[in-house]
Amino acid sequence: LAGIGALPDTVMDRAVVIRMQRRKDGEGVEQFRSRRDIPALHALRDRLEAWLRPLLDTAEDLVPRMPVQDRAADTWEPLVIVAELAGGTWPEDARAACAAMCAAEVDKDDESNLKTRLLQDIRRAFARCGDPDIMRTRDLLEELLKDQEAPWAEYGTTGLSPRHLGLLLKDFDIKAATLRFEGGRQAKGFARLRFTDAWARYCPEESASENGDESAPIGPDPHP
Repeated sequence: LAGIGALPDTVMDRAVVIRMQRRKDGEGVEQFRSRRDIPALHALRDRLEAWLRPLLDTAEDLVPRMPVQDRAADTWEPLVIVAELAGGTWPEDARAACAAMCAAEVDKDDESNLKTRLLQDIRRAFARCGDPDIMRTRDLLEELLKDQEAPWAEYGTTGLSPRHLGLLLKDFDIKAATLRFEGGRQAKGFARLRFTDAWARYCPEESASENGDESAPIGPDPHP
């Protein structure tokens, strides 16, 4: 499976994740050509199958030592078993790759959780200010930084900055823009409407019925 950005967590948690990078200017990369490369890949596949097929019974009985646990171990175990059968430096190389790549994904999960936390805190900041249609960047940051339970005052070296805020929101396609506020003054800020799609996708609010309030009135969303 391949995609741009993160696939659903239910896929990512059950996969060996290989993160690719965009080629830099001046960096040479050999092009993939089906007519030339697929026959060579099929030949390699056939060699691997011929080597592994007589070893299937042995492979089924192997319970390799794993450097990770739980779902990550389940995902990586077949590759580590193949490495055990190959012998040489392959077993330890496979375990080192497993540990390093799983640790990298944990870091990615932490970053993803932080971005979701930011969306939730921004929604609360807008709510505390009466859910205005637009909000100055400096006012939004002030609201975020005053929350002593949030990580934003400790983010970076001097706390969450406009640049940090922009980078964290980049994946959601949310950007600050020059907006006109009361009195005709212009300033950098965010429109509340820009957040509604991300809120709905990544941190939807529980409905009244989910919270146990069956008597809540049914009506249109006050902020469509």
